[in-house]
Amino acid sequence: MTRILIVRTSSLGDLVHMLPAISDIARHVPGAKIDWVVEEAFAEIPGWHPAVRHVIPVAHRRWRKDWWSARSRSERAALAARLKVEPYDVVLDMQALLKSVWMVRLAKGVRHGLDWKSAREPLATLFYQRRHRVEFWQPAVTRQRKLAALTFGYRYEGEPDFGLSQFLRPEAGKAVDGVAPYAVIMPSASRDDKLWPEADWHAVFDRLALAGLDLRILSGNAREAERAQQLVAGRSRVEVVPRMTLTETARLLSGARLMVGLDSGLTHLSAALARPTIGIYRASTPVRTPLVGAAYTASLGDRGLSPSRDQVLQAVEQALAFE
Repeated sequence: MTRILIVRTSSLGDLVHMLPAISDIARHVPGAKIDWVVEEAFAEIPGWHPAVRHVIPVAHRRWRKDWWSARSRSERAALAARLKVEPYDVVLDMQALLKSVWMVRLAKGVRHGLDWKSAREPLATLFYQRRHRVEFWQPAVTRQRKLAALTFGYRYEGEPDFGLSQFLRPEAGKAVDGVAPYAVIMPSASRDDKLWPEADWHAVFDRLALAGLDLRILSGNAREAERAQQLVAGRSRVEVVPRMTLTETARLLSGARLMVGLDSGLTHLSAALARPTIGIYRASTPVRTPLVGAAYTASLGDRGLSPSRDQVLQAVEQALAFE
């Protein structure tokens, strides 16, 4: 038995990128018993992977808003006690941030992480007992797989396995029980500089309607839902989907014919679920976070360089042709 504690608390897309590394560890480390520390809002994601034994939720995002309240102090004390219950053979920080180091230091075990030149916050590396060099400018899925391989001394190979077989459906993208095939759209973002022009979205919607697809528009809050309603006003066979749990959203994505979305965690989840997925990048670069999955993917645009309508429509054609 090798007892392993993984520390990677957020965000949604980053946690999705972590899943292939967990599959690699389970495949290459005999008797691996994997626990995972994760932000409470995303605690469903580690639980999807069959190799994860225990999910340990934290509330760092909530705590930092009211750090010294009685509730926050009590919850942090409970977390410290939980992490000290069981000694681990390896405590692997796959985030390399000062906030993650705080949790790593609470656990018992040999602390592993990135080295000074590899980490986004190099000061975090001072608290590891074993440090590993992983080149920064490469896809996040590759980076996480390399860090895990260096930590446990194996060579990973093959296409990434996200461990999401429970969601995969042979009838995905087809009409089932009277429900028409549908495309999922993620047109909203927390920042306006990530948004894509409405007229370009309308051109995509027209093409998807021509292909006989209903539209399911995702929204995460009331403001996003209002914007989505305005975006599809006057169209038929469209549903603006209310906020759901991550598991419910994964089921919706797993049945889609394809997805078109802004660079978001849900768009990356769609790709991981082996659905044809098109990502629109405007305020971030796909160099480090391209879409990765077993189906067709297109990561279009870059920081400060919006993809054109024609580029996205060409990708839609390729996604529709994917079987």
